Amino acid sequence: MTTSDCYNHLNKEDLLRYNRQIIIPEFGEAGQQKLKESAVLVIGAGGLGAPILQYLTAAGIGRIGIVDFDEVSISNLQRQVLFNTEELGQPKAKTAAEKLQLQNPGVDFEVHNCPINSQNALQLIAAYDLVVDGSDNLATRYLVNDACFFLKKTLVYGAIFRFEGQVSVFNALKADGTRGPNYRDLFPTPPPPEMVPSCSEGGVLGVLPGIIGSMMANEAIKLLVGMGESLSGKLFVFDALDFSTFKLNIEANPDNPISGQHPTIKQLVDYEAFCMGEVKEAPIKEISVQELKARMDSSLVELVDVREDYEYEIANLGGKLIPLNKVISRLSEIPRDKEVVMMCKMGGRSKKAIELLQKEGFENLINLKGGITAWQKEIDPSMTAY
Repeated sequence: MTTSDCYNHLNKEDLLRYNRQIIIPEFGEAGQQKLKESAVLVIGAGGLGAPILQYLTAAGIGRIGIVDFDEVSISNLQRQVLFNTEELGQPKAKTAAEKLQLQNPGVDFEVHNCPINSQNALQLIAAYDLVVDGSDNLATRYLVNDACFFLKKTLVYGAIFRFEGQVSVFNALKADGTRGPNYRDLFPTPPPPEMVPSCSEGGVLGVLPGIIGSMMANEAIKLLVGMGESLSGKLFVFDALDFSTFKLNIEANPDNPISGQHPTIKQLVDYEAFCMGEVKEAPIKEISVQELKARMDSSLVELVDVREDYEYEIANLGGKLIPLNKVISRLSEIPRDKEVVMMCKMGGRSKKAIELLQKEGFENLINLKGGITAWQKEIDPSMTAY
């Protein structure tokens, strides 16, 4: 573990604050001291990140890094219980650190208000003992996994969708000095993007991130203290709808592209391109909200909104509503003889729609960069944010 002069032995306040876990025979003062000397990087301060951060803070981790570049929105509050209505529009990482500091003044927080990417991942992760990934997209999961593998860092993984959650521990140090399975032993390569809807597309039961995030915090504490048996080599799956659970065994995959017998990936790559299938059939044009406003003012644009009905009712620009899962069945409603701007909440789903439509021969589609969210921030602040 990383030790520093600022991490002294447990003081009287520590003994009082952490009494309920110190009195556990398997934990004791030695376990609490290990937590106080530990540094953990949490990727994401959202649905999973909120309970992870709250419980790691309460447990007494000495130093916690928070990586998140998003802002608090009203649709977050159904599950991201660390935030409240008065904090809408505030940066998540900074807001989380300020509130968590009040929860436990003895923890040092480091705010990384930036996206984690191939350029900064190694530098960010190298400064911590353990990484807990609460991100919600494949590109970040593969990036964090690969960076942890190259840096020989243990990674606590979790994922949620609708009623189901998953937890595992990757790249864990074993007694013989080798490392356990990593994310690519389970998923060597990503599935097609259209097969992996995000929570904003598929939804998630509000309490599920709290359940899975707490499990992830539990795994982190066990690993740091060195007690119990971790989920290394196992994928734990929980279904909140029928309260069923099961475990899948994860074995080292000889064809793993970073840790197999013949590794082909020896450094971080472009993970956005990797998860989009590397090569697109045609480039996707984009338009900014400022450019769109100028074209709308002169009536030189056709709009197609690929969000869901309820999202359209919250805020819209008056375009034709064709949800992403219906664009192929409603091809005839999308013009081919003039430019069409496709839009969604933040630009991700509309980009997927364009990729699907390009395979159907469309060459006239433009993606609205940043989506409705960018329009609300940069053009019309009175529009309802969600």
